[in-house]
Amino acid sequence: MLASFSIVPLDKGESVSEQVAQCVRIVRDSGLPYRLTPMATVVEGEGDEVMELIMRCHAAVRSSSSRVLTRIEIDDRDGAEDALESKMRSVESQL
Repeated sequence: MLASFSIVPLDKGESVSEQVAQCVRIVRDSGLPYRLTPMATVVEGEGDEVMELIMRCHAAVRSSSSRVLTRIEIDDRDGAEDALESKMRSVESQL
């Protein structure tokens, strides 16, 4: 499973880099493959571990914010392996 997620504390103003860094630390320490993008973090793994990781990130940001918006987009495909890399290679081969 690939999951793209973003977590936005609604009471921290325009810059939320501190909260993003907090989440990226949690993701990095999980050992799951991931990519940080300007608008979201993409993580790859089994469904239950991916969702548990996203909820840990949500809880970490929520612990210091009165309101948090979390967006999750999931790509769950049979037989997909190394999707973080293979999806990019597939597109690049078409260029």
